[in-house]
Amino acid sequence: MAKAKTAFVCNECGADYSKWQGQCQACGAWNSLQEFKVSASKTPARIAAGQDSGRKGYAGATTGIQDLSEVDLGDVPRFSSGASEFDRVLGGGLVPGGVVLIGGHPGAGKSTLLLQTMCWLAQQQSAMYVTGEESLQQVAMRAQRLGLPTKNLKMLSETNVEGILSVADQVKPRVMVIDSIQVMHLDGIESAPGSVSQVRESAAVLTRFAKQTQTCVLLVGHVTKDGTLAGPKVLEHMVDCSVLLEGTEDSRFRTLRGMKNRFGAVNELGVFAMLENGLREVKNPSSIFLNRSNHPAAGSLVMVVWEGTRPLLVELQALVDDSALGNPRRVTVGFDHNRLSMLLAVLHKHGGLMTADQDVYLNVVGGVKVLETSADLAAIAAVVSSFRDQVLPHDLVVLGEVGLSGEIRPVPSGQERISEAAKHGFKRAIVPKSNCPKKPIEGMTVIGVERLSEALEAIFG
Repeated sequence: MAKAKTAFVCNECGADYSKWQGQCQACGAWNSLQEFKVSASKTPARIAAGQDSGRKGYAGATTGIQDLSEVDLGDVPRFSSGASEFDRVLGGGLVPGGVVLIGGHPGAGKSTLLLQTMCWLAQQQSAMYVTGEESLQQVAMRAQRLGLPTKNLKMLSETNVEGILSVADQVKPRVMVIDSIQVMHLDGIESAPGSVSQVRESAAVLTRFAKQTQTCVLLVGHVTKDGTLAGPKVLEHMVDCSVLLEGTEDSRFRTLRGMKNRFGAVNELGVFAMLENGLREVKNPSSIFLNRSNHPAAGSLVMVVWEGTRPLLVELQALVDDSALGNPRRVTVGFDHNRLSMLLAVLHKHGGLMTADQDVYLNVVGGVKVLETSADLAAIAAVVSSFRDQVLPHDLVVLGEVGLSGEIRPVPSGQERISEAAKHGFKRAIVPKSNCPKKPIEGMTVIGVERLSEALEAIFG
């Protein structure tokens, strides 16, 4: 029997070392190295995956060298998952041979979403659901509670990858779900399920199987306490698409965000509502995020953010209050904390408003996370509104990036954002001058600004 080789792999970046050390030299992370054991002999998984001559990479069998111009550019035959919001995040639908990693906190609805999808797909094509965390009776009870069609969906309760591939060779599914990758294991690896070596090799074998058989594989992944996907970072590099299902405990809405996609746009957002009969699509997300109070209050303002390929209207709230501490608090929810500190400095330097002795709280309503700079001007306007206790008009929308020298910079897809706001009944918009539409928009007054002082004058008079 060949002696097993031992390496130590970094959970953050995937770098490997011959011996353990406290800090990874590649990415600088501390205590991120875990033991990784690989047997020198051929494992049944490699034989099952058609790799008798050793490793052939994650993409399956290699091909001979050829010119880029000679590569066949036939259309990839996508097929729908049955949910338009899910298809939007995936870039238009599922791709044969594609591997999708779905992460999320416990209770977010990962298994519910996939069970709904698989029950719908099973009525049209061969589908196989592999569960390693639940019994078949538990899955059947959930399907009955949700009122899903249960015929034709092949179910398998198994955690051994070799056994799963053996069944898959007989069933030949077009779509297969692995729930979850953290409980899968290979016989040739001595580590426990969920370890770096097991997750890494199990995902590699399943990915090679997907590429070689043109089977679409959906992997469920656990997340750590800080919201990142558990396991080695190389797991996210292996897959074709990585999406994250997010949702707070006090909200019935769930957001599905694309983190990586080789077949479409990243940062695409899909919105679902968790109901008694499962996850249901929200066709117009702006309508749920704009459910504002009938009593206007200072510090509330609407902005337009761009999520993937569509604009999204969300409400931004700010609260500025006298601080009883020597170091005033800066608290943000759904907004970058460091960016708020920078915007407050710009507001003091170029807007003449000092908040050094004030606590500043900023909240994006609805659990949305703003990842772009188009919300800069709206954040400053909300802070000034709360500080002056001046209520802003309900039909006002603000967007624009604020530079360190006080200039208002244009944002991508500015005219599409303005048009979306006009569709929802907004009558006045404060935007960067470069984003002003060439033709007037019926029912809306668009004011273009170039400096922060000019923008504050247009908003507050």
